[in-house]
Formats: sequence, structure tokens, C-alpha cells
Amino acid sequence: MRIIVASVAALLLIAQPTQARQADGWRQSAPETQNASADTLAAMDTAVRAGTFQQITSVLISRNGQLIHEGYFDDGGAEARRNTRSTTKTVTAMLAGAAIARGKLTVSTPVAPLIASWGPFDNPDPRKDATTVEDLMTMSSLLECDDDNQFSRGNEERMYLVENWVGFAFDLPVRGFPAWMPRPEASPYGRSFSYCTAGTTTLGAAIQSAIGEPLEDFAQDALFEPLGIEGAEWQFSPLGLAQGGGGLGLRSRDLLKLGQILLDGGRWNGTQVLPETFVTAMISPHATVGDDRGDYGYLVWLPTYTVAGRPMKAIAMAGTGGNKVVVVPELNAVVVVTTTNYNVRNPHALADTLITEHALAALR
Repeated sequence: MRIIVASVAALLLIAQPTQARQADGWRQSAPETQNASADTLAAMDTAVRAGTFQQITSVLISRNGQLIHEGYFDDGGAEARRNTRSTTKTVTAMLAGAAIARGKLTVSTPVAPLIASWGPFDNPDPRKDATTVEDLMTMSSLLECDDDNQFSRGNEERMYLVENWVGFAFDLPVRGFPAWMPRPEASPYGRSFSYCTAGTTTLGAAIQSAIGEPLEDFAQDALFEPLGIEGAEWQFSPLGLAQGGGGLGLRSRDLLKLGQILLDGGRWNGTQVLPETFVTAMISPHATVGDDRGDYGYLVWLPTYTVAGRPMKAIAMAGTGGNKVVVVPELNAVVVVTTTNYNVRNPHALADTLITEHALAALR
């Protein structure tokens, strides 16, 4: 297997140590110029190549808006479109923000009228009809949908067995709240969290309907083109709906850009790609996940990482296998880790250890 580690310091041999170069819109700088340890990052790459974290395919780091580390550990290299699974959900939230900016949606817009063409739906209920864009962005709709529960009618794996994925979601009954489960009104932020890929898939369909063009075309126009992202590889439902809930293939540099605009209030290289007010709302807590996993924003996780004994609040896009885009405002940094650890035990813990003990530890 060919291993590529694109050390930014090596790339800058022909330039002055403090001079930045361009790569896909990124300004590249040596780690030391951004108060980061090149030695710690080199040790991280050595550990990755040794298999300490199993099947890591890339690690990228930006600090102060500059690309300071870029390592690839598979045959794909920098141009590979990596299927980072549920990181796609955060992209769908960004597209909701872009639609809101165009006056096509609000967070309180009911979803049901926008997806009526995918029906009629089973188990009619006015509470389902009241489901809003914000309900789906915060994983707190009343649909009986829980990907973490293999017995849930709305479990993601069941969705793939039918062709109408939106119908699958809105055919679901309203979920119940037995005594051991907190009702929404008794939950922090007034929402009861339940991770539901089918709901995000349905949100993508609602955005598509509101905009009046395929979701993938809107994504290219409203988000990817301003970021210089090309060749996005979508997955589609049997009926041709771009899967807003997972499976989008992007380059690692592209994922780093998505993290950077969350850090910079929706801006990329001076261009306002998403409304700052929406990004602020997106990365604010709207539901509590439970199990010590922190809070949840608009299709982003809001964990706390501990770096050298110091807690740091973060914003995270996350997908199966430990794929991560982690934004740490306190360090003005973004870390991308892509993996193929799909059948590895505790892949998220592996990725988080790599991020906290190596990538973030390198940032002084």
C-alpha cells in the first residue's frame, strides 16, 4: 500500500518559513508559524502508520484559518472522495440554512406540506403534521425513530429495505414516553433527543421541495461552489432522492472547509457562504444527547474534549467508523480524521484519542 504524508513543512521548503502557499483555497503554513509542534504531529503520523488507531485514511488540521498539517495513509491521497457517513447530516443542516437565507424556509416551517408528494402516509396524527424543520435538525421529532435501538420501527437499517425513504419516515407512529424516558417538556431545552437518520433524509426532501430543484444541485450552487468543492459523490434512494442523512463522498480538504465555516461564522476566505445568525444557532445547544455525550445543535454534536487535562468545548460532525470533523474555537482550530474503521470496536473512541492526545495536543 502506498502511504502519502504531505508534510506542510516539506511543501514549504522552497518558500520562506512564514510564507503561506495556496492549495484548493487553503493558505498553507508550517506548524511552527501557527504555534503548533511539528514534532508532535510527526509522532502522530508515525503512530497512525503503525496502526495504533487501526485504519485511519487521513488527518488534516487547520489553525488560524491556515492548513498546517495534511497526512494521507491510503492509496487515495488528497483527491479521494471519502464516504464519511453521517457527517453528511451537518451538510444537510447547512443547506437548510442556505434555504432559509433565500426565504424558502424558516426553522418553524412544518415539513408535512413539503413532502406530501411522497405520501399518503400511514398513522396520520396532527402531532406528526406539526413536525418542523427545527424538530428534524435537532433529532427531536415525535416520530418513533431511534437508530440506537435495534427494535425501533424507524431504525435506519429498516429504511434501506424499502424504496420510499421519506414514506418510511412519515409512516412511523408517534413515539411513546414510558416512565423511564423523559418527556420533551421535562427535558433540557424542551426536546427529547432520539438519533434518527430517516428524519434527516426527510429534511433533505423538504429542502428540495422548498427550493424547487434537486438537493444535490442546490448543494452545489449554494454551498460547494462558494467553497471550491467539486466532484461531490452523493448516495441516492431507490426513488432518486439524494441522501441527506449519510454517505456523501468529499475530499478531506473539503471536509476541513466545512469545519472552517462553522468556526468562522459561515465565512470562507472573506465570502459569507452561510448566514452568521444561522451558524450561531446551528452550533448552539438545542437538545441534550445523554450518556455523557454532551448537547446537540442543528445536526452537529457539541462535545467537550479534554486536552492535557483541560476541558475544551467543541463542535463536531461525526460519522460511522470514527469519521470526524472537530472544531475547537478556543484553539481556533479544525481537525479532520477520516477512517475505514467500520468493523472496529469503539471506533469513535479511537478517533477521539487521536484527536485529543495528538492533533490537539500539538497546538500550543
